[in-house]
Amino acid sequence: MNSPTRRELLALPLAAALSTRALRALPLSEIKLGILTDEIDPDVLTAAKFLQKYNLHWAEVRNIWGPYNTSQPMDKIQEARKILNDHAIQVSVEGTGFFKVPLPPETPEGQAQLDKQWKLLDAGMERAKAFGTDKIRIFTFMLHGAEPSEKSYARIYELTREAARRAKGLHLAVENIGGGYVATGAQAAELLKHVKEDNLGITWDPNNAGESGEKSFPDGYRKLDPARIFHVHLRDFRHTPEGKVAWAAVGTGEFDNLGQIRALRKDGYRGTFSLETHWRDPEGRGKMYSTETSLKALLKVVAEV
Repeated sequence: MNSPTRRELLALPLAAALSTRALRALPLSEIKLGILTDEIDPDVLTAAKFLQKYNLHWAEVRNIWGPYNTSQPMDKIQEARKILNDHAIQVSVEGTGFFKVPLPPETPEGQAQLDKQWKLLDAGMERAKAFGTDKIRIFTFMLHGAEPSEKSYARIYELTREAARRAKGLHLAVENIGGGYVATGAQAAELLKHVKEDNLGITWDPNNAGESGEKSFPDGYRKLDPARIFHVHLRDFRHTPEGKVAWAAVGTGEFDNLGQIRALRKDGYRGTFSLETHWRDPEGRGKMYSTETSLKALLKVVAEV
């Protein structure tokens, strides 16, 4: 066998570096990526087959067969769980509409509204356990034209602390949402500063924060404690010529999904992600087509992480 030439010897470190760089690319199995099932199809079996087709093993459950999962009887929850199990899919988060209502007044009528919300939390907890997840997506009330104040935020923080106490043993992941009292990274950070219960964290939705006018990545994200991010929503948005925000297929808008995922990984986040595209194909090819379009682009992003 001939000895390697000087040129071949010099090329070895470069080849090794390229090989190492290729090995550093994270396989999909290391990014816990899923999709909200109803963003694929209301039918759980159809959604499960779609996830399996793309080798995705996580799903966020919100609406199933039409209604919110918290409105479905437990036999339907068990049916959905079996379908997902049969397709090797785990539930990342059980989605609820808990506290996705106007802040109730401090009156007997307001107390009656709160009582309904506590019952909704109980339903969410029961269904989360049935789905085999310890994470429940919640909110922190919607503005609906109200002017936020120190008094309203103080009450929201207290009610959120109470929710965390009631949900002991489970994790409550508050989603920041446009039109809510907690819409941005900065507002989410304030919530976490005032509600210190360790089972209360964030479903970080940087696109919702962007819709609300924040430079969500990196600015809004940097205000958050990564250890209290329990779940992450991904999609894309763009500004229209009129200055409004419109949802976009992943890769066609302004949001830096690659930078956000890399930053989360660097900061030690190893939790779940959900594609929640919101964007709809303008030619009317349906929800599944729209989600598939965004998913294909997002999988290319994940391959670069």
